[in-house]
Formats: sequence, C-alpha cells, structure tokens
Amino acid sequence: MGIARLLAKGWIIFCLFAGAHALHIALTRGLKLEASLPAIAICVILFAAMGLLFAGGFGVSAGLPGTPFRSRLGLGHFVPGFNEIVFLLFICLSFVSQVWFAPTYQDANWVTPLEHAIFFVVPGQRALVGALDVCSLDGGRVFASSFAWLLAVVYLASACSRLKLQAGIIRLERNTRPEGLGPATRAFCLGLVAVVGVQFLFVGSAYPWFRCSAFADIAGALLIGLAPLMLTYLVVAALATLLASSPES
Repeated sequence: MGIARLLAKGWIIFCLFAGAHALHIALTRGLKLEASLPAIAICVILFAAMGLLFAGGFGVSAGLPGTPFRSRLGLGHFVPGFNEIVFLLFICLSFVSQVWFAPTYQDANWVTPLEHAIFFVVPGQRALVGALDVCSLDGGRVFASSFAWLLAVVYLASACSRLKLQAGIIRLERNTRPEGLGPATRAFCLGLVAVVGVQFLFVGSAYPWFRCSAFADIAGALLIGLAPLMLTYLVVAALATLLASSPES
C-alpha cells in the first residue's frame, strides 16, 4: 500500500470518527440535530479535504515522472478489501461501545473479566486506568478502551493470517504503479511510525500527557476508541510492505 493512500484512508476515518463523536456530544448536551449537524458536517468536510489535499500532493510528488495522477491516487484505490471491511466494522463496533454500550453497562459484573484481561496484557491500559483514576473519570471509558484493544487484537490476528496475500497485492501494484519511494524505504517509514505508535499507545507513554479535560472530550474519545485500531492497521501495513519488499516472500 502506498503511503499516500494510507494517509488518505486514515485521515478520512479520523475525521468521520471525530465528527460522529462531536455530533453525539452535541446531542447529549441538549442541542438540536438540525442545528448541530450542518456545522459539524462542514467542519468534517473541510478537515477531510485538507488531509486529502496533502495526501494527493504527497502522492504526486512521490510518484515517478510521467506517471498519471489517476494511476497513483484514484477512487478505485479507496474501494475496501476484506481487511478494510473488517476494520471499518470494528470501528463501528468501537463507536457503538463508546456512546451506548459502555456507559450503560459499565457496572455489570460480566464486563469485569475483559477489563482485567486487557489490564494485564496491555501496559497502555494500565496507564490509561491510572490517568482516569487521577481525573476521577470513568463513565465506561475503561470498558470502551478494553473493548477497542480486544477488537485491535482480533483484527491483527485476522490480518496477519492473510499477510502474504496482501504482500502479493502490494507487489503487483508496485509493478503496475511504481512510486518514487522504494519498497525498503516505505517499509522503514511505516515501521518507524508503528514503533512510535506502539510506544505511545500500547506501552502507554502518551496517556500522562493528556489533561483530564481531554479525556472527557473528543480527543479522549479518539484516543480510547480509535487509536488502538489505527495502530494495528498501521502495524499490518508495515508488515505487509516489509514482506512485499523481500523477493523471496
């Protein structure tokens, strides 16, 4: 997968997820749908267009001279495959868990085993729980984060089982649509960002940086419900690109 397409897809998902949470927060605060939806939709469209402009410019600058723009970044590149469909489904499940399920059933006895399991496996979950305890915030956020990490682990296992297939697709795309960045350079860039993301999210180095007000707003919702899934998608993309750069894979 080209870096430009990865940036474009990730930015679109980021904007839509943030816009959905902004709309939910507006409705829970008593604002009417017809008053809040147009303003939020305009902001989402503008931010999405800004990111797509950057991704498109990066795709044009990184492509080889003489390669048409439509062959580098077109609408056909955004048609989701099986991994992308599963990823989008998991994002929707994470959003539903955040806005409805977790706040309603946060005190249920049967949600405790999942929270304890993720607390034991993921160091970042322990850092998040510590930050929420300091802020006296929960409201289902611990369960929402645990559920998001569970979905991330399931997606990672599912996508890694088809890693060779994805690497073969990347290799075919590289032969038909060459890019300026070599396969080893793309794998290094994606791997570097993935390592930083693992340190910040899975290890939990980023959570102490956030103030208590951030966890109660859209930033906290993105960090809890979307960031674990985005991290696993990036890890899978880095592994597939690295596998595609090997002639023996």
